[in-house]
Amino acid sequence: MLGVKTGGVPLGFKRGKLFLLFSSKSTTNSNQQTNNIIVYKNLIMSNPKIAVVILNWNGKEMMRRFLPSVVNYSKGAAEVIVADNGSTDGSLEMLAAEFPTVRHLPLSKNYGFAQGYNEALRGLEADYYLLLNSDVEVTPGWLLPLLDYMEAHPETAACQPKLLCEGKRTAFEYAGACGGYIDRYGYPFCRGRVFGEVETDKGQYDSIAPIFWATGAALMIRRTDWEAVGGLDGRFFAHMEEIDLCWRLRARGRGIVCVPQSTVYHVGGGTLAQHHPRKTFLNFRNNLLLLYKNLPERELKRVMRVRSILDIVAACSFLISPNGVANFKAVFQARREFRRIRPDFAANRRENLQRTVLDPIPEQLPCSLLRLFHMKRLRTFARIARYF
Repeated sequence: MLGVKTGGVPLGFKRGKLFLLFSSKSTTNSNQQTNNIIVYKNLIMSNPKIAVVILNWNGKEMMRRFLPSVVNYSKGAAEVIVADNGSTDGSLEMLAAEFPTVRHLPLSKNYGFAQGYNEALRGLEADYYLLLNSDVEVTPGWLLPLLDYMEAHPETAACQPKLLCEGKRTAFEYAGACGGYIDRYGYPFCRGRVFGEVETDKGQYDSIAPIFWATGAALMIRRTDWEAVGGLDGRFFAHMEEIDLCWRLRARGRGIVCVPQSTVYHVGGGTLAQHHPRKTFLNFRNNLLLLYKNLPERELKRVMRVRSILDIVAACSFLISPNGVANFKAVFQARREFRRIRPDFAANRRENLQRTVLDPIPEQLPCSLLRLFHMKRLRTFARIARYF
């Protein structure tokens, strides 16, 4: 791709198309940037390739706060759609009154995050879906680096932008930071966030990188790949569903990347607070489910034996945190529920193993993240990366 600059904004020419290449640290003045975005839109986006889909459940105030940035910075580049998961807070009425140009898809009930997106995306005409949380603020040109990369790399199924914290804008955000990974025993972590240790963004992860999973807070995926793996597993309801989706894609040889030249800001925890027992239940149950669905046969028994011990330790550690007793119980409730419903996922496991072409997955840490974090005191991704 050839690059030039116009008014301080880098431009790239590829296959007869013009792309703006924004940096999160651009010094371009906002007026010039806006003018160049308009030029870009007029040149190549008469028929948007991207459907930006926000799944809402009682998030009226979040949408009122953050939807304007999505609408303003996606015009001409994508269709913005709000799918409503049976809200009761007047969300649909607010959308009709304040965002009449935004397409609304009311769902009949609260399907949860996973099945809600399956329902919302069914039948949508777009080359790419971009799943976006309602508590995300986007930035000028945010879609362009993502689209540019996906168009140039057909082997890639999905990507995410850099995710920064909306409340502390120099820090990465817990839910996805600069792309997700997972260790041997199912513990997820990110470039920029390991367990509760969240790094400051100093440009240390500004390179495009292959990842194990892309955050569901801002996930761009090809429609063909979404359909090929059947979308999200609706039985998860919420939490870990994007890791399961990306694991299936990655095992079938499809790429997942983080494109940090696109930046968004995420609030996080908008539906369930950090120490809410329901969140603990879903995280532990769904983590066991994604391990069962996707682990190679040679790993399954050992990993599950180790996890039975580690989950007891985790449950005990909750006793010194807020909602300690309720979260302690939630861990064991999650394990009981996993054992009860595990047979329902046996056919999915067989299919996933039969369709696996990439084993091992290079973005899966082949050792224990807990050991590296607590015993070796490695608290940043850069220090952990050499163990891959």
